[in-house]
Amino acid sequence: MGDFWVFGYGSLIWRPGFAHVETRRARLHGFRRSLCVYSWVHRGTPERPGLVLGLDRGGSCVGLAFRVPDELRDEVVGYLRERELVTNVYLERMLAVRLDGGETVNAICYVVDRNHEQYAGNLTTADAVTVVKGAAGQSGINEDYVLSTLTHLEALGIRDHWLEEVGRMIGWQRIPTPGRRAPGGA
Repeated sequence: MGDFWVFGYGSLIWRPGFAHVETRRARLHGFRRSLCVYSWVHRGTPERPGLVLGLDRGGSCVGLAFRVPDELRDEVVGYLRERELVTNVYLERMLAVRLDGGETVNAICYVVDRNHEQYAGNLTTADAVTVVKGAAGQSGINEDYVLSTLTHLEALGIRDHWLEEVGRMIGWQRIPTPGRRAPGGA
């Protein structure tokens, strides 16, 4: 079958957890990164849900594509299914992503199931912050998840204005870029 690709847009960017031989910046069209999934396991509980990212329809999403050798297919796909499909709120899809050099490849993507009871929909930033603050699950504190995602997106030069606003409301600050004037600075 040959090597295959996995598209990461949230925690897969900063904690893929599987072997791969190449990492490339990539864009997925038709879906956007969205804090739209109530987390009952990793960043919350059924009694006190948190929020995690999903690929929701509309727009586009810049993330990372990981190339995995074919001989690791069963191991990596098994790992991803155990990690991402724990409550079946995501749908596993093969979708075309455009790599940073212009090449288009098919990649495994995990798209939110809008009919699943954990789908939070389009929340306001204030509503998202209310859910995120104080939530925790098996993988840790929900605020840490949001802040780590933002820190890694920033390091890659990927902007997500809505998520950045949520982050600012829970204490995240952008790292000043050398040569860029701070807002309101002289």
